[in-house]
Amino acid sequence: MDIRHIAVIGAGQMGHGIALVAALNKYDVVLYAPEKSESDTAQTNISKAFKRLEKKQRNNNLSYDDVNKYITHSQNLNDAKNSDIIIEAVVENEHIKRDVFSKLCDIISDHTIIASNTSSISITRLAASTNRPDRFCGMHFMNPVPVMPLIEVIRGLQTSPETFETVKNLSSSLGKEIAVAEDFPGFIVNRILLPMINEAIYALYEGVGSVTAIDKAMKLGTNHPLGPLELADYIGLDTCLAILNTLHNDLADTKYRPCPLLMKYVEAGWLGVKTKRGFYDYGQDTPTPTR
Repeated sequence: MDIRHIAVIGAGQMGHGIALVAALNKYDVVLYAPEKSESDTAQTNISKAFKRLEKKQRNNNLSYDDVNKYITHSQNLNDAKNSDIIIEAVVENEHIKRDVFSKLCDIISDHTIIASNTSSISITRLAASTNRPDRFCGMHFMNPVPVMPLIEVIRGLQTSPETFETVKNLSSSLGKEIAVAEDFPGFIVNRILLPMINEAIYALYEGVGSVTAIDKAMKLGTNHPLGPLELADYIGLDTCLAILNTLHNDLADTKYRPCPLLMKYVEAGWLGVKTKRGFYDYGQDTPTPTR
């Protein structure tokens, strides 16, 4: 299937990045957010992300005006109806995703593929909530989308070979490398990454090391570009908790049990960079540990 028109549902941290990457590769994109304020924030974030790419000469020789011509910001879900593929990038909550799919299935064309950017939830289960499980696939982008070169492509039990090949071809056309993952909780990246982050939070919780000591140890001791607590803040502590809950619930293994300290931070609304407070306080020029 030839993909020319893409709708991205959700204009947050992942959604606006997906829209930018698609526009940089000259796809027509509808970027949907339910509120005008969310669309305005997405437009600001796209501008900032584009400037960073431009400095690194990774803007595909396009100007910001060129990129903007490919992106339509919308608060009307009906604007997605003529898309060849829908990429869902709303919060990591199964009930919210199912509600979005239900609304989309009432308006989109029969040929339209739905791809979910879920980072942990069963593709087979999500697909079963739609009227097109054969045209449903997992398409998990990494954060930040314009920078990270990987997309995990996950087929559900009923995903057709044609849909799977179309999503893989689209991923390659966006300039990304592909890792094919089986439909198990967390797929590949988060199945490995989130237990490490969770263990780092347990190390902080138990007093094994301070925030800075844990991050320094992992950066200098294992050559990670970011420490696990820095990375958790960047991902979003609510997202980390959601993924760990999925792993814990679906695999029924205590090794995935979220650290109580992570749950407390989320309860407090300390979600990381997006709320300017998590394991670090981002209210100043230099982030400082909050614990």
